[in-house]
Amino acid sequence: MKHSLVLLLSALLLAACGTTARPLPASPTAALPPSATPEACQPAPAQPTPIAAIGSRFAPVTAADWVAGAPDAPVTMIIYNDFQCVECNDQILTDLLANHPDDLRLAYRHYPQPALYDKALLAAQAAEAAGAQNKFWEMHNLLFQKQGEWVTLKPDEFIEWLGTQAETIGLERARFESDLTSAAIVATVERAMEAGKTAGIPVLPLILINGQIYTAPKDPFAFDQVIRLTALGARQFSACPAMTIHKNRQYLASIETTQGTITLELFADKAPFTVNSFIFLARQGWYDGVTFQGIAPGLATGDPSGTGIGGPGYVFHNEIDPALHFNQPGVVAMLNFGPDTNGSQFFITLAPQPNLDGMYTIFGRVLSGLDVLAEISPRDPDGGDSPAQGDLILTITIEER
Repeated sequence: MKHSLVLLLSALLLAACGTTARPLPASPTAALPPSATPEACQPAPAQPTPIAAIGSRFAPVTAADWVAGAPDAPVTMIIYNDFQCVECNDQILTDLLANHPDDLRLAYRHYPQPALYDKALLAAQAAEAAGAQNKFWEMHNLLFQKQGEWVTLKPDEFIEWLGTQAETIGLERARFESDLTSAAIVATVERAMEAGKTAGIPVLPLILINGQIYTAPKDPFAFDQVIRLTALGARQFSACPAMTIHKNRQYLASIETTQGTITLELFADKAPFTVNSFIFLARQGWYDGVTFQGIAPGLATGDPSGTGIGGPGYVFHNEIDPALHFNQPGVVAMLNFGPDTNGSQFFITLAPQPNLDGMYTIFGRVLSGLDVLAEISPRDPDGGDSPAQGDLILTITIEER
């Protein structure tokens, strides 16, 4: 498997918020080149974001940084910031840690701007002084959460305010006040400021994701999507699956969901590569724990990231059989983002959809469980719904006859 994104991180943020039942995507993205064989497939991960030690002018995370989160997380966010910058409040980043404890590592670096803010250096020193008592992040959060209380204070008033607040987060006040203006901590903040100047910080807050400057929207939903897609890269496959199915055999898929079991008949003779990929992914556990999304009208699934745009790290051609139609409920087809961009996501119709004929690969039908499908609650990833808000695929079992 390969650490890579399904789509470029900036592309995911083009998705507009929608309703619970959203249309099937029709705008083409990068597709496979024309091929004489309908089974053509190729790896298609997006270019991986760089890590700080490779191709980045910013230093990698070291023991000198203030770090929170999982040490081996697939996503490392580094933020250069100033506590007094009201427009730079980064509290939403630390809030993300609670939602992504295994996938996110956050590192904070001081870049105070004393020419703009009269307490920039003092605030950074306060965080360092708290860090000397293992309370850096508590002070970090306090300074941003209560920013409105202290930004207008005079520096001497701010020092008094800090002393009082230090006690509320469990600091020994006398030691904190002594450290606040000590030569060692003053020097630490000055070094951080000089390092930021050397790196050429273009704007505050500057956020790096795995060493790359992040320029997309800085709202909780956007960050959540980026983390989920980056983490998905750890599960992606670096090559297309080998062909292991037989066109003349029957394959059934039992999808165990939180609402019950849905049994599918797979059309190995009509869409062999699609069925082969689906069976490969199912046996690898790709679909385990994946939520259902709403489409119009039907249900889509197959993206472990929960964003609605994740895939397995490869794409393959459509396999359109003119004898198959979206003429009834329970038709199973691949979800794509344009011709020949099939991956892991599939959908099941809840009503006839003849307008979809010829656009999406039909590779199966529901043998039993339409009543289960009717009970599944779709979630809307474009609207910010979390995976926990939808029903899950527990596992998929394949039977060969």
